[in-house]
Amino acid sequence: MGDQSGQRRGRSGGGAARRAERSASGPVSAPRLTRKLPDYEILSDEALAIIEYNAETVLEEIGVTFAENPAALDRWRDAGATIVGDRVHIPRGLARKLCATAPSSFTQHARNPANNVEIGGRDLVLAPVYGPPFVRDAAGGRRYATMADFENFVRLGQMSKWLHHSGGTVCEPTDVPVNKRHLDMLFAHMTLSDKPFMGSVTEPSRAADSVAMAKILFGEEFVDQNCVLVSLVNINSPLTFDATMMGALEVYAAAGQACIVSPFIVGGAMAPVSVIGTLTQVLAEVMAGVAYSQLVRKGAPIIFGAFVTSIDMNSGAPTFGTPEAAQITLGAGQLARRMGLPYRSGGGFTGSKLPDAQAGYESANSLQTALQAGVNFMLHACGWLEGGLVSSFEKFVIDADQLGALHKMAQGLAIDEDAQALDAIREVGPGGHYLGCAHTQAHFKTAFWRSGVFDYRPFETWEESGAPDTQALATAKVARMLAEYQAPAMDPELRDRLKAFVDARKASMPDAFI
Repeated sequence: MGDQSGQRRGRSGGGAARRAERSASGPVSAPRLTRKLPDYEILSDEALAIIEYNAETVLEEIGVTFAENPAALDRWRDAGATIVGDRVHIPRGLARKLCATAPSSFTQHARNPANNVEIGGRDLVLAPVYGPPFVRDAAGGRRYATMADFENFVRLGQMSKWLHHSGGTVCEPTDVPVNKRHLDMLFAHMTLSDKPFMGSVTEPSRAADSVAMAKILFGEEFVDQNCVLVSLVNINSPLTFDATMMGALEVYAAAGQACIVSPFIVGGAMAPVSVIGTLTQVLAEVMAGVAYSQLVRKGAPIIFGAFVTSIDMNSGAPTFGTPEAAQITLGAGQLARRMGLPYRSGGGFTGSKLPDAQAGYESANSLQTALQAGVNFMLHACGWLEGGLVSSFEKFVIDADQLGALHKMAQGLAIDEDAQALDAIREVGPGGHYLGCAHTQAHFKTAFWRSGVFDYRPFETWEESGAPDTQALATAKVARMLAEYQAPAMDPELRDRLKAFVDARKASMPDAFI
């Protein structure tokens, strides 16, 4: 009787400890995600050679446009390109030669050095949704995003264990003037999170503000010698490099800060309907953009980007999680590796209006494809809804939870003596069970990945608690995370200096909402 009582006390104490672990507040830094899975290579050597040859043909014969940017045309002319109007014709081999000086991997430093990330090699860095003007939650529905929404997404990102990066424009706060909102967004990333973050690219002066604020946060000398910003530079596909995006790239490259050079591909609208044709255009555009970054500053860190979706030929709407998008994502990964560049693609993509079954299927397809494709930097890893028009609070936490499964998959399979588990098989023998064996007791906490959102309770227990669906579970999770959020420690003087910069810049210009 005494032994049974002792066992009950032991089980109760263990349960209390586990409950304490689950309820502990404060963020846990995402572990480094180094992929031990092989890359899925969809293209043969012959296909790769064809794409690379044709991309060089595009650059030489068709050329790319650098609109309203005389300085860019001068740089290209000096490098040996032929300039006709604002179109740059790049001789075969020149772009690839220029791209060779970009690093194959680099470190992006965070305010908290424990959150530094390696971009390149076998690492995968996960960053949240970027750019939507709308937000959605179960209580308020679909609405224009505000700065308060933006700040809450940054808090959720800080609290999300599997997310490495705070991101950039996690939603577009429409209650702040267009020409000033980048200052508030940067300030939120710098003070509400201590993970790495992205700079502004909507106007070259805003990129300059991003660099200036980073120098306050990290110190001018540190920023001069290290990468502390990664920023998204989209190409206006097909084959057009506008002055706004290139102006931002020029600012960042000159400061030694990283840019993602990313064609914005909607197959059938901004690129050919064929996979090989699209990959040809993607490679041509990326080579031109990366080469230009190296003309600005040799050795500037750069990421080969590919945002790819197809189009529904009936409605004209973009589609996600499709086989063709997966094929392009996989193929672009091979092309990036052959160039020796870090690769950006993938995300929790969906065209669904709600965090429903469509969203789940499409996002799962996109996330798993990105893992197999060898992606190094994944924007839109959580929170993306309605084709990128909406940042969803519920989907943010559902996706961020599923990124844990991505971490687990990336680990591959151990084959050491412990993993072989022969001692466990011997201990249990025929007809037994493994629940109480020594091997299970040693590993039960970490053996299986477990969702922090989904419901695994028996039907009766679930029904008694109100039969919540996944969105309801996610709504509750959002509320818990925001309630438990604690801002990372920061030197008050440093915070004041950042705030003073923001206030001075805002005061220096009138409000503009276009």
